[in-house]
Amino acid sequence: MNRNELNPDASPQAAYGARLRRLREKRGWTQEDLAERTEYSSVHISAVENARKPPTLRFSRSVDRVFGFEGTADSFEREYREIKHGSLLEGFPEYVGYEGRAVEIRLFQIGLVPGLLQTPEYARTVAEGDVQRGAITPEQAEERVSFLAERQAALVRTRPPMVLVVMDESCLRHEVGGAGVMEGQLRRLVEIASLPNWVLQVSPFEIGARRSFNLPVNLLTLADRSLVAYAESQARGHLEREGTAVVPMLTAYHQLQAEALSQAASVAMIEQVRKGIP
Repeated sequence: MNRNELNPDASPQAAYGARLRRLREKRGWTQEDLAERTEYSSVHISAVENARKPPTLRFSRSVDRVFGFEGTADSFEREYREIKHGSLLEGFPEYVGYEGRAVEIRLFQIGLVPGLLQTPEYARTVAEGDVQRGAITPEQAEERVSFLAERQAALVRTRPPMVLVVMDESCLRHEVGGAGVMEGQLRRLVEIASLPNWVLQVSPFEIGARRSFNLPVNLLTLADRSLVAYAESQARGHLEREGTAVVPMLTAYHQLQAEALSQAASVAMIEQVRKGIP
């Protein structure tokens, strides 16, 4: 039987396929053996290994289940997301994999409404702004908008996560896309605040130096109560899973919530901004 030589350096997709073959052969499995375990055909396995067919999220999760990589840093799901969303900051595709399984999500954002709360019009306007600056291509902009829609859809499940959001007041005051886009976005925030599994607070300008964070921060609690943190700057993202680093961030988040407006007062501020009241 002819065996193609794989070049993992040819592309991220080729590296995925080469790794899949290496792990399969390490276990002494044929392509037929792996196909039976993953419920895919041996033809499909061969096509992915030889980079003739791109991996999918469903395929990657099936392979992770077979190899015992589910929820780990070595997962094929993580590698798939890095292939599919290569224009995203380092660490973010892996973070999203955890986000889809989290039981609690805590967000802090400055300047822009957090992605999980953005309307399609708002999200598209932000992406188009990046295109105009030359930071990403139009194709990457479309990818970001559709990726965000996938993340939002993943929160709608039988047992949805508890989502706690603190937005800096600048998120409300910074106009994105004109009055029409902002009116729809602010209306969406009010609707989200009424949902039982969401808590929405605004960190007002007046708290000044008492604000705990100066950069956007995402904190996740997983089903086993372990914590994951993700923070990013303009050019770099960083995922942290070590408890010694994440627990102080969780403490700082609790302090921020104490300083922020209550949800009722936050909704009142959102309505004021929406109506153009200074």
